[in-house]
Amino acid sequence: MSRSVLVISGPNLAALGSRQPEVYGTQTLAEVHDQVVTEGAALGLDCQCRQSDDEAQIVAWLHEAAAAGSDIVLNPAAFTHYSYAVADACAHARSRGSRLIEVHLSNPAAREGFRQVSVVAPVASGTVAGFGARSYLLALQALAGPESTGRQRAQAR
Repeated sequence: MSRSVLVISGPNLAALGSRQPEVYGTQTLAEVHDQVVTEGAALGLDCQCRQSDDEAQIVAWLHEAAAAGSDIVLNPAAFTHYSYAVADACAHARSRGSRLIEVHLSNPAAREGFRQVSVVAPVASGTVAGFGARSYLLALQALAGPESTGRQRAQAR
């Protein structure tokens, strides 16, 4: 039986491929999502990919994942830096047993000062940043790792 992972991409990520390709790369979000689903399947994960520019929608999806017991890969994009609503929903998901990996295409620590603060990181299981679209795949690999099964998985939560 596959473990369920909800992959959420935040605001402006629908413009991948054309928005600042020197920072975010040339792949479209659809291409990234295709890679996520393929990699997830190879790792025994059932990945559902979603994108929204709407903070309330992202919060609702985080609550949905928590209720379903799904793990989460979240690229909060601009919400990373100021959305306490998203951070609170992430904390709720973690309290319900979901593991949550924060991902970023670029390396926020190497960018403008305001991008160097994440309100999501303190409640995330981990963060993967700076590897372009591969950040999503690395997050899936972390969720599928041997330490993520059975008793050890429960202790990691």
